Amino acid sequence: MAERPRPLHIAVASGKGGTGKTTVTTNLATHAARQGRRVIVADCDVEEPNAHISLCDGFESQHTVTIPVPDIDQNACLGDSCGLCVELCRFKALILMAGEVMVFPELCHACGLCEEACPAGAVKRGEREVGAVRRGRIQSNILNNAPGSLTVLDGLMRVGEAMAPPLIHAVKAEAESLADRDDDAVLFVDCPPGASCPTIAGLKDADMALLVAEPTAFGLHDFKLALETVRVLGIPHAVVVNRSGMGDYRVEEYLVGESIPYLASLPMSMEAARAGSRGELLIDAVEELAAGYAELWAELEKTAQEVVACAK
Repeated sequence: MAERPRPLHIAVASGKGGTGKTTVTTNLATHAARQGRRVIVADCDVEEPNAHISLCDGFESQHTVTIPVPDIDQNACLGDSCGLCVELCRFKALILMAGEVMVFPELCHACGLCEEACPAGAVKRGEREVGAVRRGRIQSNILNNAPGSLTVLDGLMRVGEAMAPPLIHAVKAEAESLADRDDDAVLFVDCPPGASCPTIAGLKDADMALLVAEPTAFGLHDFKLALETVRVLGIPHAVVVNRSGMGDYRVEEYLVGESIPYLASLPMSMEAARAGSRGELLIDAVEELAAGYAELWAELEKTAQEVVACAK
């Protein structure tokens, strides 16, 4: 039996915040949808999701995401005569004080070890809210009767929440479920910036990563962090330089020197800056960028398909 083809899963990442990663994601996704593809955007920058600004006029649905946390039955707990759960918790989410086990839910990573290890069965499963997954209502003028479709999902983290990965996993799970309904679908995951746990959660399971680089000294420094991350994770990758011309050519020179696939250069312009500040898609506002994103999508689609073919 022939293997069922899977939807294309592309993670868009950057080492540095403010490189235009979400701008690249939303414009690429819209262009691909207008070319007839079924496109799902998962905005996983859950601390400050903003893909909806240029694509949606509100949200049609949302649901709360929770993670399990321990709930201690003090009547059953052995207290000072045990303390096994406190000893085993690597995240210091439990302490033994005045003969009772206290829980610090914000430190809990929901591993469930305390529940499994408790000899008295005193650890029950509670819940803690981490945020919400939202589905955007696409603006009526985005597709203009184009043959494709566009779906936008994002996560909005609870104020004060410290751990983004559980919410990122929830956003991606819902997006992947939608993508899996169509073999020809394309899933764009807009990752959080940086190279820490939230970024890795966004990159996980991607067919390839599109790294967005800024042509400045700071941009090159943080780009190298993102590059090292995808290399360690073993994720095939390629690069687009955004706002080309605003700095120098050190990023392009580095890419050539390291033989890193370099798909396109998107020029900086005041016209693009003004359109972006109004929440407009650059492919609609700037003719030069419309051509640039068309070229980028053609190169990215070809590169990603080659990567998937080689992985089989």
